[in-house]
Amino acid sequence: MTDPGRYGPWAVIAGGSEGVGAEFAAQLASDGFNLVLIARKPAPLNETARRCRDMGAQIRTIAADLLDTQAITHIVAETADLEAGLLIYNAGANTCREQFLDADLAAIQKVIDLNVTRMLELVQHFGRPMRERRRGGIILVGSLAGTYGSMQQSAYAGVKAFGRVFAESLWLELRDYGVDVLELILGVTRTPAMERAGLNFTVPGLVVSEPADVAREGLQNLPNGPVLVAGDNAAAARWGSGPDRAAIVLGAHDRVQALLGQK
Repeated sequence: MTDPGRYGPWAVIAGGSEGVGAEFAAQLASDGFNLVLIARKPAPLNETARRCRDMGAQIRTIAADLLDTQAITHIVAETADLEAGLLIYNAGANTCREQFLDADLAAIQKVIDLNVTRMLELVQHFGRPMRERRRGGIILVGSLAGTYGSMQQSAYAGVKAFGRVFAESLWLELRDYGVDVLELILGVTRTPAMERAGLNFTVPGLVVSEPADVAREGLQNLPNGPVLVAGDNAAAARWGSGPDRAAIVLGAHDRVQALLGQK
């Protein structure tokens, strides 16, 4: 159980409409948190809000595209009267699958904005009051993609690597202020987004996690930062962090191609 008394009465979840984000919302509502749910698609956002209201939680929904430069201004205004003691940044899809030299730089910038720029803006906005109150928690949802380079995911792999090192640094800066920081690193997870991407979940030896399980792991281990590898992916993370980078990148390439259903 995650204690609202330790963190504060409201949790803000960016990317809180489906998959892991929806499970974070349901589990926190069950624990007594009120929720601000931020997502781009109104239909799943409203369904998750309904599910959590049925548990007795107060819910505010913000239908916002985090790629919109005005999104943060809108979120700040909509939450100005709340004490947000928990921030979960679960927005971070790969929106560009072209090889880097073939991609439009504007498409690359969207990957950076969603995974880095908006994350930094929300962490700073909600993190400053947490530091002043000397309590709070921040979960940043990362990816195993940040442990090695990958074709057609050059920007995405890079921003996920940034996210992990940023979380470790933030954990150092806030640990003496009573603010918990955790980077929750996901492997392949059976989310609607990954299903829509057409991933091959039947690759032999592939570890596939369930959204409810990884959300539960993240909440349970929030005080144990700075990094947690979710599911049974710890061995893959260790393998991806070894010194022989050529062997790691080439081996990972074969696995990613199988996951994508490509040769």
